[in-house]
Parts: sequence; C-alpha cells; structure tokens
Amino acid sequence: MKIRAATRGSELALWQTRHVAALLSSIDPSIEVEEVVVSTTGDRRLDVAIHEIGGKGVFVKEVQAAVLDGRADVAVHSGKDLPAMVPDGLVVAAVPTRADPRDVLIGAGLDSLGPRSVVATGSVRRRVQLATLVDGLSFCELRGNVGSRLARAHEFDAIVLAAAGLDRLGHDPQPSQRLSIDQMVPQVAQGALAVECRADNTELHAVLATIEDRDTRVCFDTERAFLLELGGDCSMPAGAHATWHGDEIACTGILSVDERSVPLRVSERGHDPAALGRSVARALVGRR
Repeated sequence: MKIRAATRGSELALWQTRHVAALLSSIDPSIEVEEVVVSTTGDRRLDVAIHEIGGKGVFVKEVQAAVLDGRADVAVHSGKDLPAMVPDGLVVAAVPTRADPRDVLIGAGLDSLGPRSVVATGSVRRRVQLATLVDGLSFCELRGNVGSRLARAHEFDAIVLAAAGLDRLGHDPQPSQRLSIDQMVPQVAQGALAVECRADNTELHAVLATIEDRDTRVCFDTERAFLLELGGDCSMPAGAHATWHGDEIACTGILSVDERSVPLRVSERGHDPAALGRSVARALVGRR
C-alpha cells in the first residue's frame, strides 16, 4: 500500500512524517509512504508575527489543501499548529503517542533572569506566563525552524522552544531548563502529532487508526475542545494541558486578555473530553 503524505519541508516536519511512516511500517511492512512537501504561508512569512498573518492555520492550510485536492492521501501536522476547526472533508484519523509537551528555556534558567533580561519568543502565550515568573523581562520576536532559532540563541539572554521539537531532532542545548506544566501551560496539543485524511476514505482511516494512542487522543480532544470554545484559532494568549488517569481527565487552561495582562488559570476534572475542554474555556472567559 502506498500512502502520499503532505508535509511542510522543515527538518522537524520531515522527521514527524518519517516517524508516522515508521509507525505504519511497523504495523504493516507493505506500507510505503511518499513525502509530498508543501510550502506554507507560515514558512514563507518569517518577517511577521504568527498572530498577524492568520494564527495557527498559517502552517497547515496549504498542507490540508493537498489532501483535499488529491495531491496527497494524508497530512501530518504538529498538533499545536492545527486549528480546532477541521475543514469539511477531512478528519483527524490518528494521534500517535505524545512527546514531552513542556516548553524549554534555553540560554538561562529562571533563576538567572532578571529585570534587564531579554527573552526571544514569537509566542504571546509564553510571554505572558514568563512575565508572571520573572519581573521586568523584555521580549523580542523570534521565528523560524528549530535550527535557525537555536543559532540565534546567543543574541538574547534566553529563548523558548518546545521540548518535543528539540528531543525529536536530538538537540540538547545548554544551559537550559524544562519548565513544568505549573510554570508554563503549553500550547494546545503541544508535543502531539495529528494525521489527517479525507473523511470519505474509510479504508485509509482504518489503517491510520492502528497507530493511534488512546491516552494521547483523549488529552488531544480535551485540549482542542478548549480551543474550539475560544473560537477555534484563538489569537489571545491561551494554552491548555490535559492528562488522563484511566477514568478521569484533568485539564488546566490559561487565558489572558492581551500580552500585558496576567493570565487567568482554571483547572477542572471530568470524564468527557469535549465537555471538559469547553467547561475550562467557559470558566476562563467568565472570569475575564
């Protein structure tokens, strides 16, 4: 069986697609995955902040279009890049086992930062949370792939990257500090992968389902329900992280009005992913 997989062309995106290919091959050695590399708006417009050029969708729309128009059979995404609204005709068919969802502070630890320190990150979610951990920080915009951002780390007191990307590419920059979930609530679905296919391709959907991790999917669906309740592609500083403990899901969400406001935090438990994610989001909106 041959599967054409649409993917961005970055080193990390290709790693993710090849990881999915390896998972599928481990289930069925006859499966062959062909990479269909797609250029996205987010990859081309590195000079503009993500929230100014369309939010999360700037890294996935062109990749999804390749599946919808028949150039590819599946699309492989970083979960954190995927808007909560899936386009008509597509379905998230598989969510493999999640990697480390935490954020990493590179170049310094929290204890080394102070009022004159400059931290580079393009994420307003990271900025508002760091500002509550260290008084008087200044922030600079930093975008690009993992390698290009690491190459610029020396220009600032610290930068922030996702642990999953560093681990997947074998980077272990020092000094660095992995921030706990209590310190920094991650982006929705950070560390997870999402594999989409056409909703009417039931045969392929069944094949992809063999690489799904049930625990990860429950948490993925909970966090994305949170995002959907906030509008599907929230431009406000927001994040959520869920864990599943067999018969109960725990979810923590944060939300800030803007980059200068202290983020609100809500933690709840429940049994239904969609209901819990929406409940956490509604509680945060009600406290604004």
